[in-house]
Amino acid sequence: MLQVDHLESGYDETRVLWDVSLEVRRGELVALIGANGAGKSTLLATLSGLLPAWTGYIRFAGHDITHRRAEEIVRLGLSHVPQGRRLFSALTVEENLLLGAYTRRAGSQQAIKQELEEVYALLPKLRERRRQLAGSLSGGEQQMCAIGRGLMSHPELLLIDELSLGLAPQVVDDLLNALDVIHREKGLSLLLVEQDVQIALERADRAYVLENGHIVLEGTGHELLQNERVRTAYLGA
Repeated sequence: MLQVDHLESGYDETRVLWDVSLEVRRGELVALIGANGAGKSTLLATLSGLLPAWTGYIRFAGHDITHRRAEEIVRLGLSHVPQGRRLFSALTVEENLLLGAYTRRAGSQQAIKQELEEVYALLPKLRERRRQLAGSLSGGEQQMCAIGRGLMSHPELLLIDELSLGLAPQVVDDLLNALDVIHREKGLSLLLVEQDVQIALERADRAYVLENGHIVLEGTGHELLQNERVRTAYLGA
């Protein structure tokens, strides 16, 4: 589904990603782990068209998206939930969710309404808060809203940057359970950047380790949980 080959990217003249290659197969949950500053957010931003690729290739669902605009990439079925949520605080929850459907074609109002109902069914707290300003939500509710907005484009692949950052454990469990539903029951593919390495690897089909802009390890989630380098660097073993 997603194939990344020899990708390099960065900011201005600072190279952050070096010869990165990875893939996400249809229906997989793939975790991307690494220390702060490793380049994880840069990679997701490049995949979603928010940053330009310097060299290399990105293919998604049979399309070359290396130099596509972000809105074109969303329309093809790849959606990005960025770190920090980035909601419009002066808009309501429902208005934020509907903004996630901005790439849907004209005449698809019924499909958008159905998508909204599915998001509310998946994340019922959002239905309760739908008329509330997004800026007044708790951190966990804001993350729910950001994920819901990402789902409103009806993606085939969802990129999620730092799901659990700053959230209480119970909120994280609720979010992960919701993602399990859309992943296992609806076949949505996920590329998850997550600071809690234990959680990420326990749930991942496969995973990659990014260090200083380089992919240094890859394997199944179980394999990396048992890897001594991972256990020492990220699990405190």
